[in-house]
Amino acid sequence: MEKSIIWDMDGVLVDTGEAHYLAWSQTLSDFNIPFSYELFQKTFGMNNAGILTYLLGETPSVEFVRRVSNIKEALFRNLIRGKVTLLPGIDDWLERANGAGYTQAIASSAPKANIDALVNELNIAEWFDVIVSGFNLPGKPHPDTFLEAAQQLGTPPKNCIVVEDAIAGVEAARRAGMKCVAVTTTNPASSLQDADIVVENMSKLPVNAFDKLLLQ
Repeated sequence: MEKSIIWDMDGVLVDTGEAHYLAWSQTLSDFNIPFSYELFQKTFGMNNAGILTYLLGETPSVEFVRRVSNIKEALFRNLIRGKVTLLPGIDDWLERANGAGYTQAIASSAPKANIDALVNELNIAEWFDVIVSGFNLPGKPHPDTFLEAAQQLGTPPKNCIVVEDAIAGVEAARRAGMKCVAVTTTNPASSLQDADIVVENMSKLPVNAFDKLLLQ
């Protein structure tokens, strides 16, 4: 049976929340767009077009999204250089899943340049068969990013398990028809109850959890 694990990047493989918050704060200040940590939490996991639409209360032009994104993402990549590590349990799970016959993908709303920068910083490219950026796809909670990963992996959605930390990401997994494990890196467990399993971090996940989810 084809079986796959689809990993979100930010807040799942690596904690980049502070870097994203600082990059957004500085960038949005330059554009006189109000921002707060509460707004950051509400929009975390969305792509940039979705975040800006939420903050502005209307759909911005493609050119405006591009201008803001170029500034924000360049700041983010500078902030993470030499300062990121894998979250607890991730290294063990990447190796364990590979040994158990799972194909693995990263499926993130981030621009491809950000994903590549983090993968290189963390030295984890060897574990992934597919890397998908949803930056130019309909953003989470739309399921497109996860469905694209499943298609590239050649795995039916029902045989895919998503690992997420964002409310929008958990909803996207549900809409994609996939199982979901949620970690409480950026949201409390009470906000992630639509996931099949909620854990503090991946070191707390039972070793047979993925196999059991696929049998449900």
